[in-house]
Amino acid sequence: MIKRITAQDVAKAAGVSPTTVSFVLNNIEGMRISKETRDRVLEVAKSLNYHPDSSAQKMARGKTSVIGLVLRQNPEKAYADLFIQDVMQGISSVIRENGYQLLFIPLPPEDKESSYSKLINERHVDGLIVSGPTEDDYELVDAFREGAKIVLMGKIPGSNIPFIDIDNIKGAEIATSHLVSLGHKDIAIITNAPDNYDSSKDRFEGYRQVLKKNKITLNDEWVFWGDRTPESGYEAMSKLLSRKPLPSAVFIASDTVALGALNACYEKNIRVPDDLAIVGFDDIALSRYVIPPLTTVHLPAYSLGLGAASMLIQQLNDEFIESNEIILQTKLVIRESSGKNIKP
Repeated sequence: MIKRITAQDVAKAAGVSPTTVSFVLNNIEGMRISKETRDRVLEVAKSLNYHPDSSAQKMARGKTSVIGLVLRQNPEKAYADLFIQDVMQGISSVIRENGYQLLFIPLPPEDKESSYSKLINERHVDGLIVSGPTEDDYELVDAFREGAKIVLMGKIPGSNIPFIDIDNIKGAEIATSHLVSLGHKDIAIITNAPDNYDSSKDRFEGYRQVLKKNKITLNDEWVFWGDRTPESGYEAMSKLLSRKPLPSAVFIASDTVALGALNACYEKNIRVPDDLAIVGFDDIALSRYVIPPLTTVHLPAYSLGLGAASMLIQQLNDEFIESNEIILQTKLVIRESSGKNIKP
């Protein structure tokens, strides 16, 4: 009988972990893996003729062959959050080759029912990828403690649930620093989500730290908490534009939220970037096509989904996971909405 080559075989021969093998072969963006390591893994995989065996992996752990993608949002907000589309493509690219299907599950944060336990105990899904967990989601922590296979996109402080995320503080620092470098000192913020989400608190913290570093006063009247939708951006920007004095720039910590904010500027005859410079976050596909094209922080959404799915498959197959905490890198994409250097 011919022995099937596994990811563990490739990892052992290359002198790396199975997680590294998965990330290299799936070409996950944002990982700090050296070119030497990547080349070695690819060469070993080729020499061993390694190919993922979806049927074997399915038989090894699959019960329903369904993986749930849970968004801790109301359905209308979940479907409005445009960056999730790229995340889903990344997840699907991994789970399909492993014999699984994807079930999309919007789950309102206020839903206090045992939704996770029902999903798993009633065998609707074999594992869960949870995007945007709230910091007080104790039912999710309990489900993992009881043996559920779970990976987070985002994190719950103090829990040991494996997660993949971006450096939200660093990304917000990049965005705010760009506005400071252009000469702005009056900088407002509209966050991506309410303050019970770890990502929104981190993006606010990155903004706050840059202001402090540059000895710029944080004006509480210019702080607004978005809610992942264009409508929340429209409402926040409308309130901001009704206040005096106005800021010269706004960091909007979600491109989806920024779409509504841009519309509010248009209705109020506020020219972007001449009257108000704007920087977003996420780099969704639409951000380059709005008027003006949106300067934004690129979030590797496809790689985020791909990485989360890879970690979950390893859990389902009882494979060794090198790290339960993976942070992907972000970068600034400069377009027209942030404008040029302002006059002293």
